[in-house]
Formats: sequence, C-alpha cells, structure tokens
Amino acid sequence: MTDEWRGWREAAQAALYGDEGFYRSPLRSPEGPAGHFRTSVHASPLFAAAVARLLTGTARELDTGTVALVDVGAGRGELLTGVLAALPPGLEVTAYAVEVADRPPGLDPRIEWCAEPPPGVSGLLFANEWLDNVPAEVAEADRDGVPRYVQVRTSDGAERLGEEVDGADAAWLERWWPLTAPGERAEIGRSRDTAWAGAVGSLAAGLAVAV
Repeated sequence: MTDEWRGWREAAQAALYGDEGFYRSPLRSPEGPAGHFRTSVHASPLFAAAVARLLTGTARELDTGTVALVDVGAGRGELLTGVLAALPPGLEVTAYAVEVADRPPGLDPRIEWCAEPPPGVSGLLFANEWLDNVPAEVAEADRDGVPRYVQVRTSDGAERLGEEVDGADAAWLERWWPLTAPGERAEIGRSRDTAWAGAVGSLAAGLAVAV
C-alpha cells in the first residue's frame, strides 16, 4: 500500500465498494453486513411486516394487482425475504434486490438481483440505511474558517487538509451545512442527493422511502 492521498469520497468508495471492500468482498464479510451490525431489518420481523403493509397500500393507490418492490442496498436479501413472507394473499410482487455484492446462495428465486434500480417500474422503492453509505466528500474549516477538502492517506488513515472547497460543493455547504469556526466539519451531501434523485427517478409511479 502506498502513501497516496485521496479525498474522503474516493477513499470510502474503495473501502466499502472496491473489489476488496467491506460490502463486496466475501473474504471480508462472508455473512454480509448482518454479521457485523444490526439494523431494523435484522432486529425484528415487525419491520418487514410494516414494509409489507406499506407495499400493499402502494398497490392499492396504484390500483394494480401486480406491484414492484425495490430494495436499495439489499444486503443479503433479508428484508425482501421477510416482506414476501408477510404479504397478504392475492398480491403479486416483483421483488428487486439492488446490491453490489454477489447474489447469495439459497435466496428466494422470486427475488431479482441487480446492481442498479430497474428503470420504469411501478411500486415501492425502499432504501433502508443506504444513503449514509453513499460515499461523500468531507470538508473542514481551516484556521481562518475557510472550508477545505479533507484528504486521507491510504497507508494509515492519517488526514490532512487539501484544496479549498469550491463550485457546486461550496454552494451545497453554504446552503445546507455552513462551516465558520476552525475545526468544524461537514459531509458534503451532493453525491447522496444525486444518488437519491437517480433512485427516485427510476420509478414510473409509486412511492420512494429512505430510512
């Protein structure tokens, strides 16, 4: 490993989603995210039951007997498996797991595995604790209160301040997370805004929910 300096977004992208990243490498995470931390998906079947009710209501609003359920950041398909088990009879669901990891063995064959949200579907798009895992640049105010990009050294995780934040990133900070005092930090959420807009835009009709 070299002493390469990277922005936080690039460093996080490699650490989480690179070939040897946490969410992709079976050597680092053979049991998936659930082997390292729990979310509402893993804590109780009540969560999947609540999503099933939301999906049923969405189908009713769309006035359709066949509805799509898109789980963005699907892990190993735990939420979709639980929702399919909790659905009322008579509702036909096309389930999509959007995930960068490979499809796990033994997953319900009704679940379609894909790397991106399918375009043009109608139904419920559900993103549970996904947006916080979309890599973003980090900024810190220097001794003069000027926001600068934080850089990370790949060999040991050390940090330093880089170039001054400018352009669209500076405008985002000014509107959503202003930095004035030296040492203050912010995550620049433009990449997450873009990711969410893309996910929502994949729906032809229905409801999009981020948790």
